[in-house]
Amino acid sequence: MGKIGEGSAVGGTVLMVAVSPAGRMRLMDAGDVLGPLAAVGTDRLAGTDGAVSVVELADPADPQAVLTRVRTAAAAPGRLTVVIAGQLHLDERQQRLHLALARSTPAALRYTALPWDWVMDALATRPPGATTMVLDLVADAAAWQRLRAGGLGTGPRLFGRVVPPPGRRRTVRPDYLMALATAWRTGPAIPLEALHEQAVAEAGGREGALVLDGSPPAHRPDRFATADRQPDPSPDHYATARRQPDPGPDGSATAGRQAPPHRAPAGPSTAPGGPPEAVLAEVLAAARAGRHTEAAALAALAEGQVLRADGVGSVRATHWLEVRAELARLAGEAGRSCELWMAAADAHLALGRPADDEQVVAAVDRAHHQWQQTDPVRALDLGGQLAALREHVPGHRPGAAAAVRARLATLESAEAGHTPGR
Repeated sequence: MGKIGEGSAVGGTVLMVAVSPAGRMRLMDAGDVLGPLAAVGTDRLAGTDGAVSVVELADPADPQAVLTRVRTAAAAPGRLTVVIAGQLHLDERQQRLHLALARSTPAALRYTALPWDWVMDALATRPPGATTMVLDLVADAAAWQRLRAGGLGTGPRLFGRVVPPPGRRRTVRPDYLMALATAWRTGPAIPLEALHEQAVAEAGGREGALVLDGSPPAHRPDRFATADRQPDPSPDHYATARRQPDPGPDGSATAGRQAPPHRAPAGPSTAPGGPPEAVLAEVLAAARAGRHTEAAALAALAEGQVLRADGVGSVRATHWLEVRAELARLAGEAGRSCELWMAAADAHLALGRPADDEQVVAAVDRAHHQWQQTDPVRALDLGGQLAALREHVPGHRPGAAAAVRARLATLESAEAGHTPGR
């Protein structure tokens, strides 16, 4: 994928994001680059002569909506080019990088900005060599120190430039992407590596900047990269959080109450276009008998047939996403089930369903319930995403979004109290 511009018969997708927050938090005038990029031929942007889908996000404000776009692009076949102009900030409490969005504020960064590891995790699912990111970023002071120590995360190949914050009340322009857009538009069809070197030189060179030369990014040192692969913490590690009962979706405590009974998602077996009942019954029977590997294999086979016939993001594909969420619950993988239910909610929203649609609300309610069953480390990792989704889809019970924020605050306090040096 490094040779964008040489051409291929394979189709592709281009996702362009240019965003800067308003007010004193603004460090870059990112929107300046969208005009030059729009003038570049899609074949040059995607590095393919096949059909290219282009998605442009100008000053997006909703983290969940941006994540949905990234996931949709990541699921598309063919080559993927992700172009981002914007600024990175560090949530110092969680030590987590965020891409600032249009309504981001320092005080509510974790709720109004997009965690960078969400972006990288979504793209890391793609085949090796199928994805290229082209970045023009400015980092605030804390994020700049973090980047120098730990890089941008695992996933696709990265080209671009990250610069430290400018002086007080000053902003920078996305000079690297501006130069690259000109080279893409007017220059010969040469590999991206060569265009990148030209753009770096025209944007001011390497001195004082973190230049990304196309190598896969280094492994992330922070725990968010590996939370779902780490063993559970010791029983007393989160004793403070566990002394307090988890709030239910309506804000009430759930300790001492039995969880509501779970059923297979209603949509997959009854909604038009859902999985055939016989196949679904076979999958669920295997899972309920404890044959979780067999159930997952059967579901993957059926889902693959749907994806080939209908494509990613279709109604039937979304139903099979719900089935996989239910299989994860039956296998005792609450964190994975929560993640898949959130993905199903995203998919329903991407299909144009409103936030109060029953299928959207049901998916978010199930994600919320599974999150309450998730171990603290994984719950802390998923909590920001669920909080953003709950703000958009509050559901029918008052206090659901506040309940997520309350548990998340409790987990964060417990985590901070057990972090060395804090």
